[in-house]
Parts: sequence; C-alpha cells; structure tokens
Amino acid sequence: MNSSTFLAKVLMMIGGLLLLGGGVLYLLGRISPIGRLPGDILYQKGNFTFYFPIVTCLLLSLILTLLLNLLFRR
Repeated sequence: MNSSTFLAKVLMMIGGLLLLGGGVLYLLGRISPIGRLPGDILYQKGNFTFYFPIVTCLLLSLILTLLLNLLFRR
C-alpha cells in the first residue's frame, strides 16, 4: 500500500467519525438541554448577544475524561 492510498483511507475515516459525531450532537441538541444548562452565561442587550456555555463545557470535559480513561486504561 503506498502512502497516498493510506492517507486517503485515514482522511475518509476521520471524515466518517466527524459526520457521526455531528449527527450525534445534532440529535442530542434536539432531545436534551445540552448547551442550555443552568450556569451557562447568556448576555443580551439590544442587537448584541453573548453566549458562553461554561457549565456545558465542564460537563462534556468530565464525561470525555472519564470515557477516555476507561478506554485507554492499561
């Protein structure tokens, strides 16, 4: 297998994973309140809106840390 074929397969796998992850996040956004948790910062004034999902980021970080620690434990 030459390097261009290998690179093409890797890029297709990465694209498939991104597509799958995007689909999961899309469905979670319709089902659960992820992204609109209490503690997320929302500031609106006139035409300006600032939204920073701090609690959502912390929750996702905790879940991913636990999941990756379980998957890559020796």
